[in-house]
Amino acid sequence: MQGRDEMGVVQIRQGIAAWRATRAALHVPYLCTLLVDVAAHLGSIEEGLQALAEAHTLVEQPEERWWEAEIHRLRGVLLQRQTIPQPEEAEACFQRALEVARRQQTKSLELRAAMSLARLWQQQGRRAEAHELLASVYGWFTEGFDTLDLQEAKALLDALA
Repeated sequence: MQGRDEMGVVQIRQGIAAWRATRAALHVPYLCTLLVDVAAHLGSIEEGLQALAEAHTLVEQPEERWWEAEIHRLRGVLLQRQTIPQPEEAEACFQRALEVARRQQTKSLELRAAMSLARLWQQQGRRAEAHELLASVYGWFTEGFDTLDLQEAKALLDALA
């Protein structure tokens, strides 16, 4: 993300391989989402979808569900960035991410899912719905307003107002 994209992909892959070499399985879905973030940034949608497929398989293990909402959200992001975007499927992914985050009571992941869904709805001209959704999640927070996620949420709320 700092201009050394290809090097970052290589380092993340090496890190995942090194982590797996220790026979540790915990946190691999999270590590896969780091690769997805970089792949999305580079426009390598297929690579990102492959990493998400692996993460989704691993998240089915009971001890790995903590990052499940983000996996669904990132799948939606990638589906929107494909050559032929799939907004309906992306929306379903964002809704699933919201559902999982709410069930797990992970407000930060709920915020990310709400932002992604609000952006999609904004593109579709559903600004009021987008604002209502995002405002309800953003309003829960009482601190951490200097974090990137909350700053982006505030900017999106302002744009939707």
